[in-house]
Amino acid sequence: MAENKQYYIGVDVGGTSVKLGLFDEEGDLLGKTSVPTPSLACDEGYAAVVGGIEQLMGAVQQPMLFVRGIGLAVPCPVPASGVITMAANIEIDAPALKEALEARCPHALVRYVNDANAAAMGEVWRGSAQGHRSMVMVTIGTGLGGGVVVNGDVIDGAFGAGGEIGHICVNPGEERACGCGLRGCLEQYASASGVVNNYLHVCEQGGVEPVELVGPSDSRSVFDAARAGDEAALAAIDVTMDYLSLGLQIISAVVDPEVYVLGGGASASADMFLDSLREKYAARAFRVSRGTSIEVAELGNDAGIFGAAYVALRAAAREV
Repeated sequence: MAENKQYYIGVDVGGTSVKLGLFDEEGDLLGKTSVPTPSLACDEGYAAVVGGIEQLMGAVQQPMLFVRGIGLAVPCPVPASGVITMAANIEIDAPALKEALEARCPHALVRYVNDANAAAMGEVWRGSAQGHRSMVMVTIGTGLGGGVVVNGDVIDGAFGAGGEIGHICVNPGEERACGCGLRGCLEQYASASGVVNNYLHVCEQGGVEPVELVGPSDSRSVFDAARAGDEAALAAIDVTMDYLSLGLQIISAVVDPEVYVLGGGASASADMFLDSLREKYAARAFRVSRGTSIEVAELGNDAGIFGAAYVALRAAAREV
């Protein structure tokens, strides 16, 4: 490899592991590794992340001086200022971690990004949204996450709430509270947990016994039941798509993206709902937005490291 080549590190901080990926300027993934998620508010935790970067650079036999950017995808709001003020799911001292990374990689710009926003940027860079300047990532997991990209940049927002599409209100009359404390959020109906809740409600209304579920977000069992012809499961998926299409219609009226990209665990069952979602969205959408593409994400669990590295690369390019 040429000695003047620049490298970018994507770091995706999850609840159980920190995934790290090494990329070149073209977006080729040159190597990846992971470490168990440490506390990122102490020297041992900082050393674990630095050690992962050292391992990746050692594998390509390049010095740490050639790391030009490091992006960190974290599961908490990251406002436009980059100053993290709320991190409910992880222990992190963001300024101290940034300082430790800059000390070991003195030519690197370090940037933080929300993990769902990072996944969106990853899909723009090397995934389903390549070639598009605007897109909305819809991450259908236990909750419903999102990332909004406009003119090639992710929308983080003044307070870090940019892309929190799961908390669009789609049912003001809902009595149950969402995990965020609000009521009637899209997440309550169109997440994996929402699929299960919709299914149990349909079963209760129809007086039928639900299939065995392994947890409150076991949408896979509901989708499998639907494949086998379970009418309650099919009806629950239909309800889910009613709400999700409404959410996308609202988003299009504000953002008008070129493409929606569906990620998260439930996207693996897109064969059971993608056509329905496209039809329901087209029927609801403002006329000029009816043709918006709805696709399935391509990068899977690597979207976060791709996107974090891309955020760092774009930041570094602006500094030149």
